[in-house]
Amino acid sequence: MSEKTNAQECKLCSAEAPEDSESIWEKHRAVVVVASTVLFGLALAIEYVTKNTLYGHAIFLGVILFSGRGIIEAAFRSLIHGRLDVNFLMTVAAFGAFTIGQADEGAAVMYLFSLAEFLEDTASDKVRGSIAGLLKLSPSSATVRVDGEEVEKHIHDVAVGDVAVVRPGQRIPVDGIVVRGSSSVNQALITGESLPIDKEEGSEVFAGSINEEGFIEVKTTSPSTETVISKVVKLVQQAQSERSPTESFVERFAKYYTPLVVAGAIAVALVPPIVLAASFTTWFYRALILLVVSCPCALTISTPVSMASALTAASRNGVLVKGGRYLESLARVKIFVFDKTGTLTIGKPKVADVVSFSSSPNEVLQLAASLESMSEHPIARAIVEKSKEEKLMIMPVRKFISIRGRGVEGTVGEREIVMGNQEIFQKAPVNVLDKLEELQVQGKTTVLLGVGNEIVGLIALKDMVKEDAATALEELKARGVQPAIISGDNQATTAALAKEIGVDHYHAELLPDEKLEEVADLRKRYGTVAMVGDGVNDAPALAKANVGIAMGVLGSDVSIETADISLMRDELSKIPYILDLSRNTVRVIKQNITASILVKAAFALLAIPGLVTLALAVGVGDMGLSLAVILNAMRLGLVKVR
Repeated sequence: MSEKTNAQECKLCSAEAPEDSESIWEKHRAVVVVASTVLFGLALAIEYVTKNTLYGHAIFLGVILFSGRGIIEAAFRSLIHGRLDVNFLMTVAAFGAFTIGQADEGAAVMYLFSLAEFLEDTASDKVRGSIAGLLKLSPSSATVRVDGEEVEKHIHDVAVGDVAVVRPGQRIPVDGIVVRGSSSVNQALITGESLPIDKEEGSEVFAGSINEEGFIEVKTTSPSTETVISKVVKLVQQAQSERSPTESFVERFAKYYTPLVVAGAIAVALVPPIVLAASFTTWFYRALILLVVSCPCALTISTPVSMASALTAASRNGVLVKGGRYLESLARVKIFVFDKTGTLTIGKPKVADVVSFSSSPNEVLQLAASLESMSEHPIARAIVEKSKEEKLMIMPVRKFISIRGRGVEGTVGEREIVMGNQEIFQKAPVNVLDKLEELQVQGKTTVLLGVGNEIVGLIALKDMVKEDAATALEELKARGVQPAIISGDNQATTAALAKEIGVDHYHAELLPDEKLEEVADLRKRYGTVAMVGDGVNDAPALAKANVGIAMGVLGSDVSIETADISLMRDELSKIPYILDLSRNTVRVIKQNITASILVKAAFALLAIPGLVTLALAVGVGDMGLSLAVILNAMRLGLVKVR
C-alpha cells in the first residue's frame, strides 16, 4: 500500500528546484567544453598544418562564439548596466585579438577562460553538492504503521505522531522517539561522530541517520521541513550567502578595479602609437594582454570559495557556523570565556564521596537512598542512582516529610532518619565540621545523614567535569588563547573547578547581567572574545561576545537560532577544531589574495614590454591562478577534529 504526493509541493524536495531553471546550455557545459576542445584543435590543425588561414580563422571564430556564448552575453549585460566585469574584459580581449589577425590567440582567450569557469563551477558544485547531498541522504519516503498495516508515505505526508518502521540498514526518515525496539544508530551525518550510538525505547533519533542492526519503530516529533537535517541545510545555505569583512572588501575593490584596468589598457593601446608613432597593432595586442592578466577573477573568488569550503567542512563535523564573518572573527579571538554548569561540567550532580562516622559507608548510602527515593530533587536522584550502581536495596519509607530548603525526614524500618544541610542539625561534632569544610573547599555539595540524634555520615556530591574539558582547554592554551570561566555558582565550587582544569581567570556568583558586564570588560582588555555557553541561559553574554558558541544544541531550536556558532554535540573537543579551522581559513584567504595580486602584477609588468603572449596570460595568469586558488581553498576540508 502506498500514498503518492506531488514532489513539487514538498518544501524539502523543492531544495533541488533551482537546478531545473538552468538552460540546456548550462546543463550541458561539459559537452560544450569537449566540443570546443575538438573545434580548437581542428582550427589549429587547419591553420598551421594545411596553412588554410581562411578556414582556420572561421573555425577560431566559431570557437569564440561557441565556447564563449555565456561570457559574451554577460559582457553585454555588464556594459548595458555600466558595470564592467571580468566577462567584458575577456570578450574585448578575444574579439580584439581576432580583429588584429591573432585569431588563434583570440580563440585561446575565450576557450581557456570558459574552461576555467567550467572548472571553477565544478569545484563550487562540489561544495554546494555537499549541501544537496545532506537533503538527498534524508529519505524521501517512510514506512508508517497505520491501523496495524505498513503504509509507504512520501515524507511530506508523514505527520507528527505517526510511527515509522525502520529496518536494519535503512536510513531513519524522521526526527522522533524510539517507541519499540533497540539498535545502534550511525548519526555521523548530523553530529560528526565516528561511532554508532546505542538507541533504545525513549531515545531520540534524527532523520538521515542510519539504523545499523536492530528493528525499531520511531514516533515522529517534527514535520519533514523542520527536522534537524533540514535546519542544518538552511543554516549552511544562509551562512554561505553572508559576506565576511574580507569578502566584502574584495568585492568593493573589484568594483572599482575593473574600470581602472580598462582605462589603463586603453592608455597602453593609444599613447605609444600617438606619442611615439609606434605600431598600433603591437600596442593594441599588448593592451589586450594587460586586460587579460589584470582580470580580478582569482582575487574575487579567493575569499568566497575558501569560506564555502570551510563552512561546509564545519557542518560535516557537527559544527554550524552562521556566516563567514564569525569564522573570520574567531581567528582573532584571544580569550575563550566558558560558562561552568552544563558547559565545562555535566550539568547534574553525582555522588563523589560517602563518609561514615559510625555506620558503614554502604549503610549510610542505603539509608540515604531509601529516604531520598521519595524525593524528585536532583541531589536525591543522584543519591538513588549511586545506590543502584552499588546494587543496594531501597527500603520502604514511612512518614516522609520534605523540609523546604533544608532536607527531608522519614522512618526507615524502625529508625527515624533525617537528611539535609547543616542547618537541620543544631550541633555537629568537630570531626563532622572539619570534614564538611574539607569537602566544601573541594567545591562539593554536602548533605548530612542523622539517625535519631546522631550524625552517622555524610554524602558529598559534585557536578562532574566533562572528560574532555581539561584537554580542550590545554589545547586552547597551546594555541595562545586564554581560557576563562564565568559562573553563577558559588566561589568555592567555581575555584575548585578552575583549579582542576587549569584555568587561572574565573569569576563566580554572577547574575546574567553581571556575566554580560564581565564579557564587555574582557572585550576592552583583549579585543575579540568568544563566549561558550548553553545558548539559552547565557544568551545576554553570548550576544555581547564577538562570537557566541552554543554547546550541544542537537534538537534545540532556540540554541541553533541564537548562537553564532552551534556545536551539535556536547563535545568540547570541537572548540579547538573550529579555532584551527578559522585560523586556517584566514591563512588560506591571505595566501590566495597575496598570490593573486603578486602574479597579476608580475604578468601586467611583463605584458607592457611584450614578454608574454595572450594565450600564456590566460592559461597561467588567469585560469591557472584561479585553479590554484580553488585547490588551495579545498584543503580546508582536510582540517579534522583531533
